[in-house]
Amino acid sequence: MNIFHIAMKEIKSDFLDIRTLVFMLAFPIVLMLVLGTALSSTFNASITIDDMNVLYKDQSNGEFSEYLNPFIKVAEKEGIHFKKAAENANGNEDMKQNKYDGYIEINPKGIQLYLNNQNSIEGNILQGLLTSFVDKYNIASQVVNVAPEKVGMVFTNQKHESFIKETSLLPEKQPGSMDYYAIVMTTMIALYGAMSASSLINGERIRKTAIRLIVSPVKKSEIFIGKVLGNVVLNFICVLLVVFLSKLLFHVNWGDNIWMIFLVLLTEVILAVSFGLGISYITKSSAAATTIIMLVIQLSSFFGGAYFKIENPEGMMNFLTKLSPLTWENQAITKIIYANDFSAAIPALTINICVAIVFLLIAVTFLKRREGL
Repeated sequence: MNIFHIAMKEIKSDFLDIRTLVFMLAFPIVLMLVLGTALSSTFNASITIDDMNVLYKDQSNGEFSEYLNPFIKVAEKEGIHFKKAAENANGNEDMKQNKYDGYIEINPKGIQLYLNNQNSIEGNILQGLLTSFVDKYNIASQVVNVAPEKVGMVFTNQKHESFIKETSLLPEKQPGSMDYYAIVMTTMIALYGAMSASSLINGERIRKTAIRLIVSPVKKSEIFIGKVLGNVVLNFICVLLVVFLSKLLFHVNWGDNIWMIFLVLLTEVILAVSFGLGISYITKSSAAATTIIMLVIQLSSFFGGAYFKIENPEGMMNFLTKLSPLTWENQAITKIIYANDFSAAIPALTINICVAIVFLLIAVTFLKRREGL
């Protein structure tokens, strides 16, 4: 019962602190809005391609012309403009001067394509376009022997929605900018629970109330457990409020398995509180503990992708991102939401609990060695 009363006192006193509530609630919501809006373009995977200009020279004595002209008309509708080169023109030179995206030479021996940039998207489109024309020409050469009047249909009887069509195995299964920053801001603010935890005991010493607690008819272990439990509950409530506010204000997608996400966030809060408490006992100084905790939180936020998305890190960057608690939290939550992958939560839950136990053992060890709190 003493543990319950101490935990409730801790929750009530912290809820009366307006600055704490504003920071824990307003700070992540404002960052979600600012970063989610300002960096929305970086989450847009669509590609815009300008019209392309192609120069061609027909030296086939009219052999391809009757098939090429209908094909050019179809390509014109898709923004690919063909221009016939003069007999004495140097098409390759014009293309190298960036006047055209490609140059095509047609002669009785075949067709040759020269590209301005072979690795560009435009180059790939032109290669596919020309391959399509050659395939249709081969078909037309066979159709002309059977039904000459239907040759034109080979090139004109088709519908082109686009020369590029993007298809994903799981369409609409990737977080947008607001969804991404809602996840990372929530996990980041959960990590800030270490700040309040660092003052759980140090605060009592500074206020000179630690001696009163020790002489009261309450066990030292009950005081410790009650204060830790109250701080965990308080921080977890703040995290839940951030989740619900993001869903209400920004319509963030938290998936259909919200209970599993809450479990991951709860273990992260326990990790943060244990870390803050352990550091406060190790340093024995409020200022030193605050400095260390803020440094760890900021580095974890930076390398965990809280401020900008980190994709496919390599070398040292890859090593540092894996050290950040936000990395494994964000990966677990994202997979739960967008892939219904519950197994992704196991590494995050395991690491959170194991690290929390280590810092709690450190705090308990220092507590037993001290006469007071």
